Amino acid sequence: MITVNDDIFRLQTADSEYIFRVTKRGHLEHIYYGTKLSSPDIDAVSPKRTAQAGSAVVYDREDPLYCLDTMCLEWSGIGKGDYRFSPAELKMPNDGYISDFVYESHSVKEGIIPMMELPQAKASETGCAAHECAALSLRLREKSCNAALILIYTVFEKASCITRRVILENNDNNPLVIRRLMSMSVDMPNTGFNLVTFDGDWAREAHRHDRSLQYGVFVNESRTGSSGNKHNPGFLLCENSANENNGRVYGFNLVYSGNHFGFAELNSHELVRIGIGISPHCFEWTLKKGESFETPEAVMTFSEGGFNGLSRNFHTFVNDHITPVQWQGKDRPVLYNSWEPCFFSYNQGKLLSLARKSKKLGMELFVLDDGWFAGRDSDRAGLGDYAVNRRKFRFGLGRFARKIRALGLDFGIWFEPEMVNEDSDLFRAHPEYAVRHPACESTLGRNQLVLDLCNPKVRDYIVSSVGRVLDETGAGYVKWDMNRHISEFWSSHIASQGEFFHRYILGLYDILRRIFDSRPGILLESCSSGGNRFDLGMLCFSPQIWTSDNTDPVTRLSIQGGLSYLYPQSAMGAHVSDSPHQQTLRETPLSTRYNAACFGCLGYELDVRFLSPAEKREIKEQIAFYKAHRKTFQYGTFERQSGFSHTREANKTFWLCRGENETIAGFFQGKSGAGEEPDALRVGGLDKDKKYRVTTRPQRLYIRRFGGLVKHLLPVTLNPAGFILRSINRFYALTDCVETYECCAETLASGVLLNNQFTGSYYNNKTRLLGDYGSSLYTIHAVN
Repeated sequence: MITVNDDIFRLQTADSEYIFRVTKRGHLEHIYYGTKLSSPDIDAVSPKRTAQAGSAVVYDREDPLYCLDTMCLEWSGIGKGDYRFSPAELKMPNDGYISDFVYESHSVKEGIIPMMELPQAKASETGCAAHECAALSLRLREKSCNAALILIYTVFEKASCITRRVILENNDNNPLVIRRLMSMSVDMPNTGFNLVTFDGDWAREAHRHDRSLQYGVFVNESRTGSSGNKHNPGFLLCENSANENNGRVYGFNLVYSGNHFGFAELNSHELVRIGIGISPHCFEWTLKKGESFETPEAVMTFSEGGFNGLSRNFHTFVNDHITPVQWQGKDRPVLYNSWEPCFFSYNQGKLLSLARKSKKLGMELFVLDDGWFAGRDSDRAGLGDYAVNRRKFRFGLGRFARKIRALGLDFGIWFEPEMVNEDSDLFRAHPEYAVRHPACESTLGRNQLVLDLCNPKVRDYIVSSVGRVLDETGAGYVKWDMNRHISEFWSSHIASQGEFFHRYILGLYDILRRIFDSRPGILLESCSSGGNRFDLGMLCFSPQIWTSDNTDPVTRLSIQGGLSYLYPQSAMGAHVSDSPHQQTLRETPLSTRYNAACFGCLGYELDVRFLSPAEKREIKEQIAFYKAHRKTFQYGTFERQSGFSHTREANKTFWLCRGENETIAGFFQGKSGAGEEPDALRVGGLDKDKKYRVTTRPQRLYIRRFGGLVKHLLPVTLNPAGFILRSINRFYALTDCVETYECCAETLASGVLLNNQFTGSYYNNKTRLLGDYGSSLYTIHAVN
């Protein structure tokens, strides 16, 4: 809800409130962002100006207390006494850099204000335009030049999120040059903030990092040409006492897939300025008279319910307002992907064998990954071409796809349309299609170059080529990859090279619209060497994203756990792969690989031809359990919890998903210690009028894991690597400890003490045999 009274703007969501006002001199002064207020006590929460700061530069000679540098502002320019980091650096039509935008008018409307080229949050299917979202547009005029700034706020009430964006107009006869233009800026008093970012690299994306906010400017930025795996665009500000379930936390993100720039500045007056937008790295955009520039949409949310409360807001926002409408709330299929089992080495017979076996295990979608087009027997050739490899598919892809569907599986296919190998028919015919600087030698990433999406002919080529394959195969799923960062950024199809990175992303969005708007039934999963482009912009087209090329569940706990602060589990592709893992050489139990992957969109990426009968039975049970609880895993309320063990928690991870009629909890252990202490399963927030049944999901323990220890259980000594025990291991497995409890909600909130783990001296079927990287799932249902 948006209300305006006496130049005071109140933006209210279900749980939060955002207030600012127009000052007598026309600036937008931020007043409050926090818990929803029962009454508008504006005077009580407004910043005070009763004393002049030393060395202040006064904005108005008649008011010595009006100093922009000591005020909380919604927007600030340059050159008028505010020395904090400005959201805009503009070379104005008068050839100076001084900008001073002041209020001129505003309007309020129900629903959203559409954007021209960029993706944005949508009104939900449930009538958001009527009562759940509203938009505020404020027009600011520049005092010395004929330019205007339009600030747009959209309130998404149910999700407790507010989006902001900016449109800059030049109405002057002389050009206006943008060197930096953020999507939002806001100031608030410092209340002991910590800054949380999600950083990493290939195969170790989105690890959470915390630091206290210190004097100066902290920057969270990507310069790779995409939102990047080094620093996800989203970041948090939290009071230092905040934890998963309690405390004040603010979150910020960007609906954009290119270079991003987020900042938090603490100044000497203990004021914090937060902003986010397009990175100014090598950015320059000229506006002629009558032209305008629109920034991507920034997202803000607040919770006093700790990090889990903030995550609920972001998850609701993504599921209801970012995900393409036709995929909102829709079950995502259990898929089988051919990459790790095959790489480039396969033929139609091998693939059909994998497909038949995966179907018998319960999988629903077969994805043909890299290597299906001509010349593609390694990553050194073929990218950019779409002719089918006839040696692998003698009768074409269409016939192969029909065979897959005849098995009862849907068919999916991998593309990397933004890239080209020098050894390809496309590059030989059109070397000018590649991103290269005419005066520089090109650098390669994964033996490939980037295609110039600023070039309309390149975009047309990609749209027609990908569309042709999709129509031929009738694919119901696409994995869209992008496996390198951009270098030597240059295009002959743009007026200024400072426009390149943004023009590239606009070209990508144009391609995605043209291919998939007319094929809405295709499930698009974005990928960029894993999570190199995991952002809200891609999620507007792609309901799920391949989270990481690293399928090791131990690392995935950090990756998926980090991303869960900003994105829902319905957005995360997560696969069970072979062990030891290709990215870490770590060995992990099949049960843990599944337990981590099922907190996302489940898939399998292992060679099912070599599974033992015991492993096949376990995978069939896994998939059946996932399908039975799919809504909870994909769309349930996700929470990260602590408190599984009493004192030592560094090696414990606890996740849970709350569904409509059930809760599923996951317990994950890292390196086990000798004599692991008791663990407690704690689940709060349940109905106190009901009793609950807690049950362990049964899972298997394989004989080979115990090695020579089996001699203590057998009347005779057998070689643990010999034929007898190897044969037993293929067909037989123990069942790990299964526990069942009935208890009230208060007991679960306090903690159900679980059976002991193996302590080195005793085994029975009531002992939890976790060891290194062991895990368990627990279902929690109300008892009738």
